[in-house]
Amino acid sequence: MKIYPAVDIKDGKCVRLRKGVAEDSTVYYQNPLDAAKSFLDAGSKVIHVVDLDGAFGGGTRNLKAISEIAALGMFVELGGGLRDERSVRAVFDAGVSRAIIGTKACTNPDFAASLAQKYGDAIAVGIDAKGGMVAIKGWVEIAGISALSLASELSRKGVKTFVYTDIDTDGMLSGVNLPAQEKMLETLAANGARLVASGGVSGADDIAALKNLSLKYPNLDGVIVGKAIYEKRVNLKDIIKMAGA
Repeated sequence: MKIYPAVDIKDGKCVRLRKGVAEDSTVYYQNPLDAAKSFLDAGSKVIHVVDLDGAFGGGTRNLKAISEIAALGMFVELGGGLRDERSVRAVFDAGVSRAIIGTKACTNPDFAASLAQKYGDAIAVGIDAKGGMVAIKGWVEIAGISALSLASELSRKGVKTFVYTDIDTDGMLSGVNLPAQEKMLETLAANGARLVASGGVSGADDIAALKNLSLKYPNLDGVIVGKAIYEKRVNLKDIIKMAGA
């Protein structure tokens, strides 16, 4: 199981939101590259990046910062605003390893499926849920489909990697919603797809619980950790070792 330290970029800065609310943000680094460098120094080989400006407004808004992070040499997965193939190609050209399709995967599942067929493992689908229902456009709209239904449909259509965020716990340091993540793991396992879990990590106990869950569900690829790192609730070097043990 991998640890994906998170860098969320808004207005060119590294921030964390509470439950995805744009107005409820905390700036941790003026330059997102500094956050990424600290993760690299701690031994991370992977990183999760979100272009929040893109998520709220569509399109890629922080390509310069993203390309600088990619130049560090880590495996970069990126989400936020990727709603057409031109945007996907632009982030690949900037050095991104895996593009995460969120809103467009919900509004047009065939679009995400076609990208997965074309680009393979370089495409993931991001499913963000509030009360089990999919949220889109930077989490400001609730779509009329459940997270599990969307995951089942897209995994049957060939998408192999999913990022599942429980919005109610995201940025709250309240603990991972293990039952929700387990249901998603079970749904994806039926179609041979893997999951990156996201939302609520508050300490090493959450990492241990997810590591234990990965013994039952080997398709748990990893977990995204953001605020717990910035607030020093966990030591990145330590939890990388814990997750990989």
